[in-house]
Amino acid sequence: HKGKATIVKTPPIELAQWYKPENKRQVWLHNMFKLRREMQAVVFHAENKNNEHLKKWALSLNTHYLKIGEMIPQWSKKLDLSTISNIETFVENHDYANVLTAINTLQENCDSCHNDYQAITALTYRAPDFSAVEIEPLVPLSTHMQTLTKQVNQIKIASEDSMPSIALASLTNLKQDMNKLGQVCVDCHKKDKKSYPSPLMNKTLISLEDSLKTGTLKEQGRHLGTLAVLACARCHGTHRLASGAKALLSKEPNLSELLEH
Repeated sequence: HKGKATIVKTPPIELAQWYKPENKRQVWLHNMFKLRREMQAVVFHAENKNNEHLKKWALSLNTHYLKIGEMIPQWSKKLDLSTISNIETFVENHDYANVLTAINTLQENCDSCHNDYQAITALTYRAPDFSAVEIEPLVPLSTHMQTLTKQVNQIKIASEDSMPSIALASLTNLKQDMNKLGQVCVDCHKKDKKSYPSPLMNKTLISLEDSLKTGTLKEQGRHLGTLAVLACARCHGTHRLASGAKALLSKEPNLSELLEH
């Protein structure tokens, strides 16, 4: 199987209830944020021997650490209950050196789970899912993206083969379809009502059109390349990689695929 298969530990399906869209809030994620902040605060106040503040943060740390087992009972066995209990005892005894040692031990416990589950959990519950997105009725996003790719390539082909009218017609279609895509993008990018195509993309489209009319082949290639980076590569670097990995890792294995290995 070496070089053919990758083994990935998947988190319990019960974890979904603590993430959107099953939950109104990212409960699990915020609990992790609280734990990270509380561990930092405990270290800070232990180093400065400020027991009043140390008690407060140690209590919060205890609460949110145990919350892991409450939310996902089958992960209770992964919790280092003795260390979290020792931290409380060390704080009560003003034993700051052992508080710091215990926090390091607790961090190792956290890291062991993160090594197994952090990346796959983020891909499963935080990466976008575009499978149900339609640009218009019966036109899925995947089909529309293939159309955009063909239009960009058609501009390049027509440019190199001295067919300016075909290149300009493809550019017109590309502009229209980029705007259609932008109407879908705004569903998530709510704060920026013109996230796609951006002003810089539109400026590049104008430069590309001008170069297709009167520019050199080199100028046409340069503007088309700039557009491809701005309008394709940058978004793909964020969305396509994450959504593709999510789809691959969440895919149910079937017998025929297993037999191929």
